[in-house]
Amino acid sequence: MFGGVAFMINGHMCCGVTKTDLVLRLAPDEVITALGRPHTRPMDFTGRPMKSMIFVNAHGSHSNQTLREWVESAFAFVRKLPPKKPAVKGPKRS
Repeated sequence: MFGGVAFMINGHMCCGVTKTDLVLRLAPDEVITALGRPHTRPMDFTGRPMKSMIFVNAHGSHSNQTLREWVESAFAFVRKLPPKKPAVKGPKRS
């Protein structure tokens, strides 16, 4: 996924790593606060920012405690989302 490693919860991306950046899915109100912190930026690898997704560079997750806080924030948001239904592949058969 997006050229890195992603961790999924109930079909939703929670967090991951691409190159040296941590990727997080946060609650919309948390994104605004998170982007005010150093070493963060909107996740925009498609050319436009993705809602609820941010990048944190290596300096922003330099300690185990900081990394744990970021991941726990993402986990707390994603576990509240309803599980995604698996995609149906191919035509339906009767």
